Amino acid sequence: MYFTNNIGEYLSLDEVSLSKGELYTFLTNKEGKGKKGSLVSCTNSTLSQDIITTIKRIPQQARDKVKEVTVDMARNMEAAIKECFPNAQIVIDRFHVVKLVLDALQHIRIGYRWEAIEAENKAIEKAKTQKSKYSPKLLENGDSPKQLLARSRYILAKKRDQWTANQQQRADILFKEYPLLEAAYNHCLQFRNIRPLHGNFQLFF
Repeated sequence: MYFTNNIGEYLSLDEVSLSKGELYTFLTNKEGKGKKGSLVSCTNSTLSQDIITTIKRIPQQARDKVKEVTVDMARNMEAAIKECFPNAQIVIDRFHVVKLVLDALQHIRIGYRWEAIEAENKAIEKAKTQKSKYSPKLLENGDSPKQLLARSRYILAKKRDQWTANQQQRADILFKEYPLLEAAYNHCLQFRNIRPLHGNFQLFF
């Protein structure tokens, strides 16, 4: 499906899972804000060529007026935009960029957790060879390092003003034990606070 009259200067291209998990690609006009008149085209596929075929049914003159198209990081979307909207800039959706930053932060935490697990396993084996009872190191709030890193998952996904008192205490201990996590968390907050035009990040090729 395509609706030439609904096209505008600022569009979004994204895939959506509908009935039975089937993926469709929707091109929408941002000015419509999801209401009537927002849908520019719908393709029952995520293949670049299928998307291009649908969009190219819209006259070239109308497509040439498009200034910007927002997408996620899928290469098939990028290829379709370049082919269909030669005058448009490609912009990455803010949500997907912030998610990448948060994933990187969690990756650091998980790395530390694996180190803590390995250290604890070695300490347990050492205690066995020495025929002594193993007692894990406990931090101020009663967590072991392994527990601290596991239980901090949701803390790192929140802003400071969203923490409960217990989460604040856990965060203080976490950042004291792992300064790199605090630095990464602060960088993540700064990144999330960026407010670019149209709520998106520009992608240069």
